[in-house]
Amino acid sequence: QVQLVESGGGLVQVGGSLRLSCAASGLTFKDYAMGWFRQAPGKEPEFVAGISRSAIFTYYADSVKGRFTISRDNAKNTVSLQMNSLKPEDTAVYYCAADRRLDSSVERTAAEYDYWGQGTQVTVSS
Repeated sequence: QVQLVESGGGLVQVGGSLRLSCAASGLTFKDYAMGWFRQAPGKEPEFVAGISRSAIFTYYADSVKGRFTISRDNAKNTVSLQMNSLKPEDTAVYYCAADRRLDSSVERTAAEYDYWGQGTQVTVSS
């Protein structure tokens, strides 16, 4: 049974930092591109960041570029999202997701992902 478990969310002030982590089990982690998505109330899920299977390629939404960094550790089956200079508009539930790939591509569309975590709330107060 595949499980993706996020942790690290919470309440932070504007300009602060948080580090989200996602622990994966039940899958061959190195065969999956990993993504972080977020969903604010009343909005569609939004791609935040993605990383290829071997971490060669990373991609970011324009709204977080330069502030967020995605990384992975294939030995530990984990993917992380370091979030700096947080803004109120970053408030959302953040989900990690896994997409089995045969190459080093990374999809930005939520529907392409095979497995999802339960989400972790990030709230940025002004």
